[in-house]
Amino acid sequence: MPATDRSLSPGAIAELWRSAHALADAARPETLKHFRLASLEAENKADGGFDPVTAADRASEEAMRRVLAERRPQDAILGEEQEAKPGTSGLTWVLDPIDGTRGYVSGTPTWGVLIGLEDDQGALLGVIDQPFIGERFWGGLGEAFVEGPTGRHRLATRPARPLAEATLFTTFPEVGTPYERAAFQRVAGSARLTRYGMDCYAYALLAAGQIDLVIEAGLQRYDILAPLAVVEAAGGIVTDWQGGPAHGGGQVIAAANPQIHAEAMALLNS
Repeated sequence: MPATDRSLSPGAIAELWRSAHALADAARPETLKHFRLASLEAENKADGGFDPVTAADRASEEAMRRVLAERRPQDAILGEEQEAKPGTSGLTWVLDPIDGTRGYVSGTPTWGVLIGLEDDQGALLGVIDQPFIGERFWGGLGEAFVEGPTGRHRLATRPARPLAEATLFTTFPEVGTPYERAAFQRVAGSARLTRYGMDCYAYALLAAGQIDLVIEAGLQRYDILAPLAVVEAAGGIVTDWQGGPAHGGGQVIAAANPQIHAEAMALLNS
């Protein structure tokens, strides 16, 4: 991917945001069309365990790709359900058409559509859209907002507090490998409250100042790029478990502030 210049004009930034929201708008009806239908079938993509994909996943990504073909044909696309598309602009849209398909097929409203945009330096912007609740969280390029049933509000992560007073989220009780699970349990054992099964909605709550930490392992690029952009725009910090870049996936710790990030990191690596 060619190097990009991050000194974007206000007009260019506005166009990128218009495109990002157009993608979320296109995905919403495709996901809602199938949600909580008794007839919805889920195929298993995993050799072991359960990694479902549905018609809604495929329709959501296809709808977003159609928008990009019309609005941003020069940009590359990385999506979960279709082959990557190269581009010439130095920008890549990273799409997860339904993050949390296990929750989606179970009828819980904690799944979401993830839309990220990156250049060769990392994330530029991200959108976490929850169509059923009607909530959209977005951040990057000078913006950090949530819009939903209670209106539009700025996003801001929680101020520092001790880990003993913190709320920690992850998606699965079985976090990664046995080694990663033990590391997570060291943090969970010191936190006030640990909750499971939230998928991308956990990062949205972190950006909105509701919780303090999200710790996960085994993520893909399309799982984390959009949440990372939203959390960082809201004032949080997102790294891998060694404190390095996290936009490529793998082990991820997202924290409301540097203080609680450092406290959790010390336990992860002890």
